[in-house]
Formats: sequence, C-alpha cells, structure tokens
Amino acid sequence: MSERISVVSHSPHPFFVTMLASVAAMAGFLFGFDTAVISGAVIAIQNYFQIGDWLVGLAVSLALLGSAIGAFFAGPIADRIGRVRSMQIAAVLFLVSAIGSGLPVTVWDFIWWRVLGGVAVGAASVIAPAYIAEVAPAHLRGRLGSLQQLAIVSGIFVAQLSNYFIAGRAGGAEPKWLGGFEAWKWMFWVEALPAVLYGVGAMFIPESPRYLVAKGDEVGATAILKRILGGDVAAKIVEIRESLKRTTRPSLKDIAGPAWGLLPIVWIGIILSMLQQLVGINVIFYYGATLWRIIGFTEADALKITMITGITNIVTTLIAIATVDKFGRKPLLLIGSIGMAVSLGTMAVLFGTATVDASGNPDLSKSAGLAALIAANAYVFFFGASWGPVVWVMLGEMFSNRIRGSALAVAAAMQWVANFAISTTFPPMAKGLGLGGSYLIYAFFAAVSFVFVWRVVSETKGKELEQVK
Repeated sequence: MSERISVVSHSPHPFFVTMLASVAAMAGFLFGFDTAVISGAVIAIQNYFQIGDWLVGLAVSLALLGSAIGAFFAGPIADRIGRVRSMQIAAVLFLVSAIGSGLPVTVWDFIWWRVLGGVAVGAASVIAPAYIAEVAPAHLRGRLGSLQQLAIVSGIFVAQLSNYFIAGRAGGAEPKWLGGFEAWKWMFWVEALPAVLYGVGAMFIPESPRYLVAKGDEVGATAILKRILGGDVAAKIVEIRESLKRTTRPSLKDIAGPAWGLLPIVWIGIILSMLQQLVGINVIFYYGATLWRIIGFTEADALKITMITGITNIVTTLIAIATVDKFGRKPLLLIGSIGMAVSLGTMAVLFGTATVDASGNPDLSKSAGLAALIAANAYVFFFGASWGPVVWVMLGEMFSNRIRGSALAVAAAMQWVANFAISTTFPPMAKGLGLGGSYLIYAFFAAVSFVFVWRVVSETKGKELEQVK
C-alpha cells in the first residue's frame, strides 16, 4: 500500500515531515482514547444495563471486531480515495461513535456505537502508519513511525485523566452529572473534541506523493516532495512512477504461499501482531480500574492508578522512540519479552497466593498490593518500550512493496481479532481461573514471544524498503 519516500541527495525538511506525521498520528490518539475510555465505565455500564460477565466482556470487546473490519478494508479504500480523505472519514466515524455511545437505549445499541468507533480505530491503525511511511525519510522512519504509538498511549492517558476528572466531579461514574446525564456518558462524549480536531487537521495536510503520482498528479507530488526532500526531485518522481508500473493493485493473492496458504513472512507478521495482544496488555487498559477495585482500592484510587499506568506508558514509548533506530527492533523486542514475562509472572504469584474475601476476590496485604502495583507498571514499562511501538514499526517495513498493502491489512486485522479474544475472555476467565491463573497465561505468551523473536524474526533496522524481499 505504501511507497516510502527516501532521501536521495536532498536536504530533508524534518519540521515539515514531523508536522505531517504528527497530524496523521492524531488517529493514534483517537485510537488510544476510544479503546481506553471504557475502562472507567465498565462497572457503571454493567449496573446500568444489569448484565452479566460475558455480556460485559462483549460490550467492551465487540468494538474490536469492528477494528478488525476497519483494518482489513482501510488499505484498499485508501488506495482508491486517498490517504487524507480516508482520515477524514475515520474522523467522522469517531465523532458519531462518541456521541452515540453516550446515548444508548439498550446494551445492544451501545455495542453498535462502539463497533462503529472500532471501525474507525481499525482504519486509523492502518492509514496513519502507511501515510507516515510514505512521507518519512529513511533516517527518521523509525522515530516518525513510533509517533503512532506515542499518540496511542497519549490518547490512553488522556482518556484515563478525563475519566478521573469526570468521576471526581460527579462522585463516581454512575451518578448523574451535567445536564442530568450519568457521568459515564460524558466520558464517551469527551472524545468528540479530538475527533473534530483530527478531521480539521486532516483538511490541512497534503496527500501522499505516491498516491498523487498514481493518480497522475505529478505536479502536486513534486511540490510536496520538494518540501519534504528539498532540491530537485525529478529523479524521485521517475523512481515512484517506475515503481508503480511494477506494482500491481494489492490483492490477497499476493500473499498466498505454501505455508498454510500464506507466505512465511506474512505468518511472521501475523504472529507478531497476535503476540502483541496475547500478552494481555489491553486487560490493563480496558479493565484496569475494575481490576484495582476488585482487589480493594476505592474507585478514586483505582482511577489514579490507571493514570499512573498511562504516564508510565507515555514515558516508555518516548524511550522506544529514542532507541528504536539506535539499538534496532529485535533487541528491544527480546528485552521487552523478558521484562513482561517476569512482571506478569510476579503478578500471577501475588494474586494466585493471596487469600480471598467473601466475594471470592483476592485480598492482598498492603505490601502485596504495593508489589502488585509495581509489577503491573513494570509490565507496562517493558511493553511500552518494546512491543507496543516496535511491532507497528516492523509491520510497516518487514514486507516487500509488492505485498505490503495486503500483508499489513491481514496482520493488523488479526491483531484486532487477538485483542477481541483477550478482552472478551478476561471477565469470565478471571472469575473461573482467578487473577493469578489469568496472569500466568499472559506470562506464558510473553515467554513464547521471546522464543519466537529469537528464532524467527529478522532485524529490519537500517534497511531500505526496496531491499525487503
């Protein structure tokens, strides 16, 4: 789907390119906000609709199937109507979903509005990295690609901060607040503001030069390339034009191969995507406030803890941005896998050996509760410094030009399917296996991720996309 613009012999204009990447990455902000905002409202929604554990899990996670659909179809749509117009459509979907999620009649139309937002999230997960890849000089590719993850974790944190503020003012997520509406409804409505800002921002950035060349607008592409690369870009226009002649429209046939119907590199991308979710990271972001309340923290303290987690996530993502082009992708993934396995294993032991209260929930001592809090934030630290941003970077650069669009769409879609599976099963799994058993399963997948990266994944640091076979 993408043809990255590389530096040939021109002086790049990093401020302009960073501005373009930042606007595109606003999709990531909404991605993070939309997926995390429900964390502060889970218990309120369960009580409001009087639903059980399985339906709670579906209310939280069915949006992720919408994300899989959005991710799968975003590439072909962006190739047809352009990256910028696709961003604008995603912004409208975010806006409509935010408004509708705060005005549900039943749990089922609430789920519908969340699924609609999920489609926007899935589209954003593909369009933003593709646009950034197409305007990023090689020496900035890793850092600019990581802006997507920075935006995601920033959106998560702002959602947590907003939830904390609203619940604090209203006295909880369930009491009525402004206009006589329950506070949890306002948590969703806040998303309307960044959705509007994203849509407006997308109106002021230029279309991808590669897309313009594909549509025959070489004059427009030349003007943008000059601002990105500087100097004479005629050779680059010719390079893109010739590359387009060699490139067929992305198709699922491109990724067909002997390994269970797909090329081996596509399976590597799919497994990387799924492992990013199977380690259970979104359990922390979707159910974090609920988790801490289960083990005895007040609602206000639980929301404070989720904000601490959000800050940890932002800091570690900044570390990843600063190191991904220096240390490489594979070393960061390996270090992250070790850290996640140890911290998740610690949480499994703490929750698994704790006594239980009358409701069957873990009853941690003060010291054990503090240890669990430290382990949870260590887990987020290792994920945020490695698997969070690095997988997105690798998905943008591990596939050849011929299969990138189709392979990225399939890998991103499977990531959302894995996210859905983890998010749906956590409430009943935590009830049936306990928190200790649940975190032990996530620790197992963290250990598997280390072995997989060590044995199968190849380093992509410093490679031009044209070198990828």
